[in-house]
Amino acid sequence: MTKRKLNSPAIDDAVYLGRAVERLSILIEEQSQSVFDAMGIIIPVRSCSLMTVLAALGEASAADLARELGHSHQLVIQKLPKLVRLGLVQDRSDDDDARRRVFIPTDEGLAQLKKFEQCTSLIRDAYTQLFAEVGDVRQLVDRTIDALNERPLEKRIDNKK
Repeated sequence: MTKRKLNSPAIDDAVYLGRAVERLSILIEEQSQSVFDAMGIIIPVRSCSLMTVLAALGEASAADLARELGHSHQLVIQKLPKLVRLGLVQDRSDDDDARRRVFIPTDEGLAQLKKFEQCTSLIRDAYTQLFAEVGDVRQLVDRTIDALNERPLEKRIDNKK
């Protein structure tokens, strides 16, 4: 836990768990970006899973990708334009429904994924070292998500007033 500044609100309280998890996510993204830069990976850090799933599917709509990733359609739609601009993904109209866009990894996108895949063992080893220090954060996050899905916060709060 970081030290609280004098006269600052108590935002390190458990009530702000989402903030703490977000800070961790941002820190991981920043540090991963440094690794990506050193290895010549231009895939945005937060789009690696999307690229991995798209490559496995070969082609997919945003709805298909959202379903596979367990993300909202809107989040996937927000990420795709940057992947297109970077030349990692191309899109076209669906042959069966012109309103629907289909996304396909480009040759550059697949080449970038190969670089990322080479990097994954290094990242996995770094996390193994980190988890030896602090415990397996990934398992803790997964268990927390499962517990909240099983019994949401609203059911954990005593509604007596």
